[in-house]
Amino acid sequence: MAYHTRSNSFPSRPHPLFQEVDEHLCRLRSSSEATSTSSSTISHKLNGLQDMYGCVDRLLQLPLTQQSLAQEKHETMVTELLDGSLRVLDVCSSAKDSLLQTKECIQDLLSIIRRRRAEESGVLTTEVRKHLTSRKTVKKVLHKALENLKATANRSTFSSIHKEQETNQTIAIVKKLRDVEAVTVTVFESVLSFISGPKSKPSSWSLVSKIVQSKKVACDEEAKVNEFVDLDAALKSVKSANSAQCQLNNLESCIQDLEEGLECLFRQLIKTRVSLLNSLN
Repeated sequence: MAYHTRSNSFPSRPHPLFQEVDEHLCRLRSSSEATSTSSSTISHKLNGLQDMYGCVDRLLQLPLTQQSLAQEKHETMVTELLDGSLRVLDVCSSAKDSLLQTKECIQDLLSIIRRRRAEESGVLTTEVRKHLTSRKTVKKVLHKALENLKATANRSTFSSIHKEQETNQTIAIVKKLRDVEAVTVTVFESVLSFISGPKSKPSSWSLVSKIVQSKKVACDEEAKVNEFVDLDAALKSVKSANSAQCQLNNLESCIQDLEEGLECLFRQLIKTRVSLLNSLN
């Protein structure tokens, strides 16, 4: 007489949340390949990250996931994921701080322009210089964070996965979370690059070349406008600062949208990290 025993192994078919995470990954990878970059595309990417991490959080809270990650033999891999989540939180925090610093300078400039005190007291000149100095500091911090982020992405920080483990449910989860971290790093690279603007200052000849070229493709490049770079250029001449109110208002609105996106994402990243930590308990 044959007896059937119940298997204690994990199910062979992945949970539907795995496919949902994959769909988010594909969309974010596609958006990262796009050549155009504007505040709206950056906000779209941040919203996409938030949605993906909401899905990841639900995946982490599944009993099966909790049981899988709690296994002692996988502690090293889970610790690596926790380290990665901390790096992502640090980068997100740096981006938030840079936006806050820039917004405060913009609000000071707008306040002075609206009071129409600029030509009489020269306060505007001082504030413009203050803003440009602040931007230099912000750029330096963000370029450093960007270099560190790229170095981390290029460096293999994960322990190897043996071939015989690849069908294991835990390994499937870990590999998916590694993919999530990799895409997150790519998105944050574009976020930091957008806020900081180009690192090097072009020479006079290359600048002329870019101006001539930009005139030829201006109609096709509207989606590539960077409000941060636009304002920096407008404020280079203090005489035109009063006429830069339009750019100031545009950038203030842009920063508001980015701040909201980063704040929502930051809270979701913390929630996901807590869920990952809980899996070790």
